[in-house]
Amino acid sequence: MRAQLAKFRPEVILLEAEPKEQPQIDSLYALYQKGTLRLEDLPFGRGERYQIGFALARQLGLPSPKGVNYFTSTSQSLLNSGTNIEAYTRDLRLLQTTSRPLRASVQKDSLSLYDYLALANQPELIGLLHRMQFNTPAQVMNGNFAVGGTNTADLGKVDTEYIGAHFITLFYNRNLKIYSNILRAQQQTRAKRVMLLFGLAHVGVLEELFAANPDYEVVHAAKYLKTNKKKLLRLK
Repeated sequence: MRAQLAKFRPEVILLEAEPKEQPQIDSLYALYQKGTLRLEDLPFGRGERYQIGFALARQLGLPSPKGVNYFTSTSQSLLNSGTNIEAYTRDLRLLQTTSRPLRASVQKDSLSLYDYLALANQPELIGLLHRMQFNTPAQVMNGNFAVGGTNTADLGKVDTEYIGAHFITLFYNRNLKIYSNILRAQQQTRAKRVMLLFGLAHVGVLEELFAANPDYEVVHAAKYLKTNKKKLLRLK
């Protein structure tokens, strides 16, 4: 997988880590470059931040990866009532019935991690996730958030009449701030080719934001992560 991604020839790698974590990232990466740090010894050393971000940066002789995340936590199950709630839950179920079998296949070693990530980055799946999170919820009105639902984003009083739109706002606000962090990091490093490593829930909305910015061109991961397992994406 790293060999395929290296073909993009990034000049800087941006991570799903907050800017305030940069001193720690720089310190760990310096040790990793010297060969005095084993990624498997880190608490989350098997995550993409290290196994792709750190490893690919060192392989390509790049500077320390940059953290551009803005963290808030909002669960997809937070929206669970209101007029037209079935429109949202239908998309949510479709996403779950598509993604969960793929994850189970990886865990059982019947699907390679490479193919799993290549499938996850297919435009069809990204489109479904984006629609489920940033479009379909707008149909849901006159409802309430789940009492025990996770949400750390404080955007003021919840507008229960437009409960679905408010739900979208929680996710959109976070991604707007991530977008700002990405722009700042790119402008500071002056890199012309930037690789962004983020969870799939962020991909569709960030692509939309960059598509409207004439200074940037989005290159999809699917261009480099090819797979012949597309029949496993059952998006119906």
